[in-house]
Amino acid sequence: MKYLRNFSIIAHIDHGKSTISDRLIQICGGLSNREMSNQVLDSMELERERGITIKARSVSINYLSKKKQNFKFNFIDTPGHVNFSYEVSRSLSACEGALLVIDASQGIEAQTVANCYTAIEQKLKVIPVINKIDLPTADPKKIRKDIEEIIGISSKQAVECSAKTGFGIIDILEKIITDIPAPTGKIEKPLQALIIDSWFDKYLGIVSLVCIKNGSLKKGEKIQIMSTKRKYFIEEIGIFTPKQIKKDILNCGEVGWIICGIKNILGAPVGATITSSIRPAINQLPGFKKVKPQIYAGLFPISSEQYTLFRDALGKLSLNDSSLFYEPENSIALGFGFRCGFLGLLHMEIIQARLEREYQLNLISTAPTVVYEIEDENEKLIYIDTPARISALKNIKSFREPIAECYILSPIQYLGNIIKLCNLKRGIQTKIFFYEKQVSLTYEIPMSEIILNFFDELKSISSGYASLEYDFKKFKKSNMVCLDILVNAQKIDAFSIIIHESQVLERGKEIIKKMKHFIPRHQFDIALQAKVKNRIIARSTIKQLRKNVLSKCYGGDISRKKKLLQKQKKGKKRMKKIGNVNLPQEAFFSVLNTCKK
Repeated sequence: MKYLRNFSIIAHIDHGKSTISDRLIQICGGLSNREMSNQVLDSMELERERGITIKARSVSINYLSKKKQNFKFNFIDTPGHVNFSYEVSRSLSACEGALLVIDASQGIEAQTVANCYTAIEQKLKVIPVINKIDLPTADPKKIRKDIEEIIGISSKQAVECSAKTGFGIIDILEKIITDIPAPTGKIEKPLQALIIDSWFDKYLGIVSLVCIKNGSLKKGEKIQIMSTKRKYFIEEIGIFTPKQIKKDILNCGEVGWIICGIKNILGAPVGATITSSIRPAINQLPGFKKVKPQIYAGLFPISSEQYTLFRDALGKLSLNDSSLFYEPENSIALGFGFRCGFLGLLHMEIIQARLEREYQLNLISTAPTVVYEIEDENEKLIYIDTPARISALKNIKSFREPIAECYILSPIQYLGNIIKLCNLKRGIQTKIFFYEKQVSLTYEIPMSEIILNFFDELKSISSGYASLEYDFKKFKKSNMVCLDILVNAQKIDAFSIIIHESQVLERGKEIIKKMKHFIPRHQFDIALQAKVKNRIIARSTIKQLRKNVLSKCYGGDISRKKKLLQKQKKGKKRMKKIGNVNLPQEAFFSVLNTCKK
């Protein structure tokens, strides 16, 4: 225990967490030079494509200090994007300290501050690490000053390094030894192990990542999940170096993986406490607070034959990502699928991409929406996350939308553009602080405006320098309406969206325009309409395909031609009543893309 250290690596996105992880593994001999690669912990194909960390990864390495003492480090590389903050909070629960990585050229950003405060709230020792000091634009002195002014912690203990060249990595390792305390658990106490992550292996069943808080865990031992009272035998046990290494025992303070042959995805829930079946602990460890999704969207398999596979895939993925929420949903247009809850738009894109790649599914998604609060005349509060539920509600007294408190950190020269963007998104400024070269803004902005491309627009107008951190604050009364799309007078529920009345006319026209472009012509006219309550606000017609029935009439009486045209007109009218409109996949994608803008 004395020579054991547990810590996480936290930072804003693209500040060099994964590169520092690579250097720590390389110096401590976790992998040979032949086995090493860039972003070695980002094993997922999506992570390498996008250059971001999506899943937190645990690694156990050994380090011989300058005083010739052997230390064992358990560290977790965490995601940096705001949509994966739940991964960070879960990872920190297994640690006594954290390395707060800051880019020496980009400086402190919003997620840097948020992750640091999360670590401080969990009473962890935070060590600032100023990375990328080899860059020509690096300014370590300014960063040290910003650490004290913006974050509010001492910069005297900050370590300067370059993860790319390896400079300063040894100093980080020595700082971990001196500043981060050893685990406080006791090996003689009854076993208490916290499940901090789980994933499904098609050959082994559920694999759980655990942190031993008290006692020890042995291979072959009979354990009990305290929340479910289910009992299992430990079949295999081990650590990641980051290679999967088998062991016979995990002692107090260590982080490792266990396999118990569990096939049921609910058998070992994340946040549960494992104890010994023979000598059980009395109390459970404090688990993780259940995170609430910020946005909702419907996911439907394009082929109805894939529904069962889709349901099983969601179950396995929710085991690996406990922030994913899902429940069955039925759409008239899209058939059977699931209503899914996500932490943000990037989280939604990642989940959909993982389902399509890892489980070979072809999916289509509806427009994302947030949770709204509706009060009826009896003062009863109803929460809805889909436009389809609004039509069933009557006597609505007030409609309230969720408001997020947004913390924006940016260089001063982009202040004007950021204020214009926030005003455009119906934001209200509550705080503003000026530092030497930076400014921090606090705005109250509707959540529906944030999820629709706000982060990308913020990065665009600030040349990538502004950063955003946001969290739900309250529900506020607002003039929200449900925009319905009709195809030949039939409402297509998958196209319905909830929107502010000031934007409804523009959005309705845009959706109709895009649908007209993607829906093919039929043998009858197709009327496309955008409707709010009982009022049509936009309309367009896709003209029918017509055969030239007069081509065989070379001459003769005009009445013969009129007779043929009347016959054709009656046929078209009958076909419009019984004909089905073919809505291609591109039409759904076009509406989704429109709603993201």
